[in-house]
Amino acid sequence: MSEALLAQEVGTAPAAVPASGARQFWRRLRAQRAAVVAASVVALLVLVALAAPLLTALEGQDPNTFHPSLVDSAAGGVPLGSFGGISADHWLGVEPQTGRDLFARIVYGARVSLGVAVFATVVQVFLGVVIGLAAGLGNRTVDQVLSRITDVNVAMPLMVIALALLAVVPPEFPRPVLIALVVGLINWAGTSKIVRAQTLALKSLDYVSAARLSGWGKWQIARREMLPSLAAPVITYAALLVPQNITVEAALSFLGVGIKPPTPSWGQMLTDADVWYQAAPSYLLIPAALLFVTVLALTVLGEGVRTALDPRSRSRLGGARRGFLSRRKGGAQ
Repeated sequence: MSEALLAQEVGTAPAAVPASGARQFWRRLRAQRAAVVAASVVALLVLVALAAPLLTALEGQDPNTFHPSLVDSAAGGVPLGSFGGISADHWLGVEPQTGRDLFARIVYGARVSLGVAVFATVVQVFLGVVIGLAAGLGNRTVDQVLSRITDVNVAMPLMVIALALLAVVPPEFPRPVLIALVVGLINWAGTSKIVRAQTLALKSLDYVSAARLSGWGKWQIARREMLPSLAAPVITYAALLVPQNITVEAALSFLGVGIKPPTPSWGQMLTDADVWYQAAPSYLLIPAALLFVTVLALTVLGEGVRTALDPRSRSRLGGARRGFLSRRKGGAQ
């Protein structure tokens, strides 16, 4: 879903106030089987990333040791054996040319790719919520100034600015942290626009007006009354930002300013695999499949969280399924 479509969706009506207490939220979330499956997949990916040292120790490999005897140097470094050199010692085969263990690089790459994407998303959401609330709650001058700054941020070419910033920073600075900061500081405008639109809609509601008349300050109203109602669209959009940031990290790696070898990442592996898709297809298919599953799981989970936080809404996934079943019943009659 694009930023424009999501902004249109959340801006058509004021967000509903979420049900009090976490118990109702978890009950609504558990009632959605697709969201539960997606949450399980995301939790498994996070667990694999956190347990990378334990998993590689169990396999008996590490992500940076070269195994030249496991590749055919005469054929350009193609892994020996079937399916990319899969064996009892190398569960997913080995990397072309270097012979490094692919399973070890996958699980350590999950740490880097997910860590960069999540950290960048936190920075984007924090800046977007603060600036969007300030624009929506401020006077006309503040709103216009912050809205113009947001428009300029939207017009800025992310990749060009990121390339320039990453090129001038000393190499001693940790590269994953640097990439997350650069992406987060440049790409917060989408969240800000959504928060501003929702804040303007929420300002006209009775409970916000009552809080204003009771003497509450703007930021007190924002913290106690508006932030709970903004949770649904912000969390939904944040769930879509995580896979988008994984893709940005991959693009930066392709341009030579992303994660530097020998540190593994899924984006870097996809970049290196573009010339091996015929000779060693597993080297391309495995990280690509993991990236696809991550994007799908986060998208479905974001939809489930949106539905659980807003009791008035219906899940688009459930609605599509009910529509399909109703059409089948109608056709049968």
